[in-house]
Amino acid sequence: MTVVHSAPKFAANDGVIAAATTALGPWLIDAEDKVGEVNLTIDRPNLVAAMIALRDTKGLEYQQLMEIAGVDYLERAERFDVVYCLLSLTRNHRIKVRVTTDEVKPVPSVTGIWPVAGWLEREVYDMYGVLFSGNDDLRRILTDYGFQGHPQRKDFPLTGYVELRYSEEAKRVVYSPVELAQDFRNFDFMSPWEGAEYILPGDEKYVAPQPPAPPPAPPVATPKTSESTAQTGAGKPGPDAGPKPADPDVVKKPRKPRARKGEA
Repeated sequence: MTVVHSAPKFAANDGVIAAATTALGPWLIDAEDKVGEVNLTIDRPNLVAAMIALRDTKGLEYQQLMEIAGVDYLERAERFDVVYCLLSLTRNHRIKVRVTTDEVKPVPSVTGIWPVAGWLEREVYDMYGVLFSGNDDLRRILTDYGFQGHPQRKDFPLTGYVELRYSEEAKRVVYSPVELAQDFRNFDFMSPWEGAEYILPGDEKYVAPQPPAPPPAPPVATPKTSESTAQTGAGKPGPDAGPKPADPDVVKKPRKPRARKGEA
């Protein structure tokens, strides 16, 4: 008999924001329960103290750091969000903790609480350029040595600045400025089946061939008509035959003469 087990049940969000508000006090800037997730915004200078409170406070107990992510909002003064995903093993519950910063203001490192944060902070630094104070090994971890810029920033070009290739002349891998195979690229979101509303480069040189002329219609013959039955040979064995011959098998009786008036 097959036994079907239910999916792991996560703890509800009820009471989490109230408990976090009591534990964090003025360090908590904003809290929301949105799409089933609890999001806490923390004052950046007090991040380490807030994380310790979230880990050690009874009823919260978020012992494990699962991930650190970065988000870039180019239009904001503090354009970067650094998001910490925490897991409570005892309560089977997750929350997200967020701080904001810019290109120059460092975020306090949480490597003293969770050593795994060392590599996670290096990833955010490599992709976004966010600085972390207290991380003794803040180096690039995803991009190559000598890489310029931070590729996940909104103002970083999608094509980058340099490209990596193998040089047959130098017999080694070399860097060179990015060279696009096409001099001009114009991308649109129109359906290829509907066609573009503009003329693509080179299409103006194309001249559509003229369709061949239709063949001439065959001449219409004058219909043959008959003016009388004499033209059709009606009652004759053929059109050129004489009068229809008498039938020998048919014997006509002689007609009696009519009596004249006064002779009867």
